Amino acid sequence: MWYLIIGTDVENSLENRMVARPAHLARLQALAESGRLKIAGPLPAIDSENPGQAGFTGSVMIASFENLQQAQAWALEDPYLEAGVYAKVEVRPFKLVLP
Repeated sequence: MWYLIIGTDVENSLENRMVARPAHLARLQALAESGRLKIAGPLPAIDSENPGQAGFTGSVMIASFENLQQAQAWALEDPYLEAGVYAKVEVRPFKLVLP
């Protein structure tokens, strides 16, 4: 099943985000290579694809897991949590309708 994972950043997370980004992206790449990642990306703090020092307010991912517990376990191991980028992570079941 698909799951929506929302990571909400702490304030002023940009520096920690940049440090932890390679490890964060490596995990997402592994999901993508296994065909389990539908979409992933950050949420800019301002109306710009490149928000500069304004940074980001969080991230959104939609990925496939066997069950909610596995999705939650995966999300709780995100390097952004360890690095203090995310204040919290929320995981919800997601029903893909389109495309």
